[in-house]
Amino acid sequence: MLVRDWMAKDVITVSPDTSMMKASKALKAHDISRVPVVDHKGRVVGIVSDRDIKEASPSKATTLDVHELYYLLSEIKVKDIMTVDPLVTSPTNTVENAALMMIEKDFGGLPVVDDEGKLVGIITVSDIFNVLITITGARQGGVQFGIRLPNEAGTLRPILKIMREHKARIVSILSSMEEEEGKGTREVNIRIMPMERTKENQIIEELKKQFDVTFWARDNVHPQ
Repeated sequence: MLVRDWMAKDVITVSPDTSMMKASKALKAHDISRVPVVDHKGRVVGIVSDRDIKEASPSKATTLDVHELYYLLSEIKVKDIMTVDPLVTSPTNTVENAALMMIEKDFGGLPVVDDEGKLVGIITVSDIFNVLITITGARQGGVQFGIRLPNEAGTLRPILKIMREHKARIVSILSSMEEEEGKGTREVNIRIMPMERTKENQIIEELKKQFDVTFWARDNVHPQ
């Protein structure tokens, strides 16, 4: 999964000379929490967030009157409060790597730039959540099973055999490695399409008899 397939391409931007007031209005108008700062060539030179604006804004206890306050806010420029040379990612980076970058730096989003440093998109935590929902098939509903298996080749085959025998349609299979008391195991999460309740129960009971089922969850998802 590449960033270019999940990023937002229609990005709201500001210039370094945009006033803090206008930047604040842009964030509120578009319900976003950060905005890339680009120069006249479209290259990313910074990023400004709602947190930056709050920290730079006068305290509520200020003695300034309304006119003085508005004048002050209009004089403060984005270049005075932005994060310079922000962390960015490329369109061909993987979504997983972009997510790791955001987690490690505690960022809510990354500007996406081409080889010349020009802005081509932005990927945020919301986009990462969308990836998660999509690859897990959560919108499809159905039943999800968590099964702990030895980290060995071929251990998934008998589970798929059960699914096939019951004519279950698999939506997704996700696997994560675990280390338990020195023995390598993996947690496999399998989601199947909704079936008749009795058939779903048959699959659940058969899996519980043969495998270490850590959980099962039946989702009721209603399309918008």
